[in-house]
Amino acid sequence: MKNQNQNKPLRLAEKGFIILGLMSFPGILYVLPKIGLAPQEVITLIKYSIWLILITLACIFGKSLITTASRNVSLCLLIALASISFLWSQFPEFTLSNATEVFMMTLFGLYLGTRFSLKEQVELVARYLLITGILSTVVALVFPLVGVDQVIHPGAWKGVYGQKNVLGSMMVLSSLTFFALPKENSTLYKWFGFTFSLVLMLLSTSKTCLVVSLLVILIIMFYRNFKWQGKISVIFLNLLILIFACVAVLVLTYWIELLTGLGRDPSLTGRTPIWNVMITRLIEQPLFGYGLNAFWAPDSPYAIEAGRGLTSSWIPPNGHNGFLDLSVDVGLVGLGLFLISYFKTFVRSLKLAYASKNSEDIWSLAYLFFLAMNNVTESYLMHPFNIYWVFYTAIAITMNKKIQKNKFTNIYSHVI
Repeated sequence: MKNQNQNKPLRLAEKGFIILGLMSFPGILYVLPKIGLAPQEVITLIKYSIWLILITLACIFGKSLITTASRNVSLCLLIALASISFLWSQFPEFTLSNATEVFMMTLFGLYLGTRFSLKEQVELVARYLLITGILSTVVALVFPLVGVDQVIHPGAWKGVYGQKNVLGSMMVLSSLTFFALPKENSTLYKWFGFTFSLVLMLLSTSKTCLVVSLLVILIIMFYRNFKWQGKISVIFLNLLILIFACVAVLVLTYWIELLTGLGRDPSLTGRTPIWNVMITRLIEQPLFGYGLNAFWAPDSPYAIEAGRGLTSSWIPPNGHNGFLDLSVDVGLVGLGLFLISYFKTFVRSLKLAYASKNSEDIWSLAYLFFLAMNNVTESYLMHPFNIYWVFYTAIAITMNKKIQKNKFTNIYSHVI
């Protein structure tokens, strides 16, 4: 008991580092130069200081981190593939820089998943997202030229994220996190965070985010009312639900465009011409792709070709589809490694979520649904400055830990 009390300040400091680390991703820190509160050099210094602390902590807890990582073979192979993809990239320095970012994101997720329980992760993510929501409101109201879109979508809130869809996406995640908060948290805190997230989601005017939020909440309600039967048919049924949900995101978000083409072009706001170019180029280099983020590197002929399908001057920053982007980055081999990792984690999360008495046990499954659905029309898989990859890595690590723990418990009980 005495040791636990002595370790409390260290544990609080560790949690504080996690929240600060999450803030180092695009959002809070990166909006400070835009509103004149800090120069870019200070933000860069903070970012690399956090990296240094993370590497130091990883060395301190190296044995447990390596043991945990070694149990996630497909995820480790994917990161290794991405790390060496500069060898065949047309822009090796750009790819190597992006690979470094992805490695640090993965290390952060590994640390989060190894050092903290699922319950603690949900609470930490909720605090972080509430802070970003409050600061987004402040920026939108006090600095509207920064926090509110003035050109492309006038009046749509961007908050600290610089893009309305990113704010909407983060608030979808926030609503799911507060919905899954452990019972020990106050009801007022839980429902304030949930409602606040929905309000900011509406202010972002992102249709996709509203659709994703509605679908994931409906899916959560479904899992809370049905029990795991341990049958393989149940797994296939839930995979069909996942596929149906991803298709539903497209249909419900763009139903007018799909049916009539009125109001916007009938190409999902320009996405399908970009996807056509990506698929054509992927066929040319199917196994290992073009190198991490090389497809969208500055002056990349592929990015120019994709943009030319819409206008003569615009160059898209990504493919607006996480699965296609991952494919052109590290090929079908990389996509296959991710899908193996994803579906293993999905099945483990599924078993945990069915008929669970702990509300936080639904969070990992909800996040996996959110991640798949969100990447149908946006690109949030293994890209630099990407907090979504951190959370995915943490969940994959956590679900594997739970499986290992359950195996040990079963063996121990048989011995007894």
